[in-house]
Amino acid sequence: MAGLPELQLSDTKPGYSITQLREELQAEIGRHDEQLLQFLFLRHDCQNLVSLLRNPEAELETTGLYTSEQLLELVEDARGIDLGTSAYPQFLRQFVADYDQNASREGYYPEDEVLLTYYDYCTKRCPDGLMRRWYQLNYDVTNIMTAMIARRQGWKVSDFIKGDGEVQEMIRTNDAKDFNLGSLLPYLSEIMKIVDEEDPVRKERMLDAFKWMWLDEQTFADTFSIEAVFAYLCKLEIQERWARLDVEQGKETFERIINELRSEAEVPEEFIRK
Repeated sequence: MAGLPELQLSDTKPGYSITQLREELQAEIGRHDEQLLQFLFLRHDCQNLVSLLRNPEAELETTGLYTSEQLLELVEDARGIDLGTSAYPQFLRQFVADYDQNASREGYYPEDEVLLTYYDYCTKRCPDGLMRRWYQLNYDVTNIMTAMIARRQGWKVSDFIKGDGEVQEMIRTNDAKDFNLGSLLPYLSEIMKIVDEEDPVRKERMLDAFKWMWLDEQTFADTFSIEAVFAYLCKLEIQERWARLDVEQGKETFERIINELRSEAEVPEEFIRK
């Protein structure tokens, strides 16, 4: 970790890639830690799977756990064409079956659907505390954002919420704007400000800025553990996602958002990295 370049959210042109870091980590970490990080890389397989379901010849991201051939094999397995490849995660196989039934349904967004099932899988399977909290954070936030979209479209919210936890149940049954989740989610006011943002690009940037600061707060005093490596990888993912957009505009926007969040965050100043 000491030898890695420092990451800044406003730097939307990363000088280091997830692929590079992953290759270096293979020679540095043990099997247990490698298995922990596989939960993170599995998210890229979720995105790749959606791409393949739409176009079997689609060009895929290379940071997942599975090759294109393996994901196509998974699809055949899920469709009952080949029953000998059940080593793949069950939630992915179930997603394929659901996709085939719902692809033409109004309000069905497979990218959101597979991410919700992925976060549910990680919150139940990942044994590391910080990593599990990260997946839970993303799970809850994604459910909230999904519910708000459903409300605005006049759809039945409960049809789009995944999971059976207390947060999910509140979202399904409560008609308040914030679903009365304030007592369960200390960051709810920040999320509701993001929800109210009308510019979709700025909304995404605000959400990533919020997640970046959450990672900073969680790993402030823990800079050399596997959790710190995990947080670094999550930040690299955020940077790489925005690297495809206009760099200078992105940098200015992120710096402004970070300053706004810092001025409003109810956390000690020493826990907010410069």
